[in-house]
Amino acid sequence: MSTADHTADHSAAATAARATALAGGPLFLLGVILHPARDGHGIAAAGNLYGLTHDIQAIGLLLVAISLAAAHASAPKRYGTAGLPVFLTALAGHLLWLAVIAIDGARNPVMARLDPTIVHTHADFDPGVVAIALPAMLLFPLGSVLLGRLLAKNGAHWPGLLIAGGILIYTAGSIAVFIAGPHSPLVQILEVAGALPYAAGLALLGLQRGGTARK
Repeated sequence: MSTADHTADHSAAATAARATALAGGPLFLLGVILHPARDGHGIAAAGNLYGLTHDIQAIGLLLVAISLAAAHASAPKRYGTAGLPVFLTALAGHLLWLAVIAIDGARNPVMARLDPTIVHTHADFDPGVVAIALPAMLLFPLGSVLLGRLLAKNGAHWPGLLIAGGILIYTAGSIAVFIAGPHSPLVQILEVAGALPYAAGLALLGLQRGGTARK
């Protein structure tokens, strides 16, 4: 493959990284904002809206995952030897959290019809779900923090800070549902408060890459 072909491939990957970052973050935020009540009775009353908000979040996370892969592919040497493991950790975390969101959106409406009192409580313990949720709760924030740190070291200070800080706050909200309970407004407050800077960080990153590419 010629040098021109390599350049074209990297340019296409960079364009894909920008576009998916700009779309993925806001879509995830939209799904979080529209999220209905998390208790069993609230989920049952929400009907199809509960699953729809999770579909929106899942699509957003998938686009961000594509952005991560494309960003590294477009400039594999830019982030040094630490780049690949950091991007892989962040990618794994996003894909695992996507799986958690998809499972939540499909499973909880069914559980809400069967026994609404146990939804989003310790009584609803499923080993298969836990096997995905536990590593997701570790790798999603860890990968995002490592990614944010790497971005900050490579000239994207604010995007890195917003992405890392946002996901830490968002994850705290997701964990709070099992501590404060599904009726607590703290869960939605923290998740929205975290998803907002996360989406802003991704948007800034997409715009910053665009500005860098035009220079």
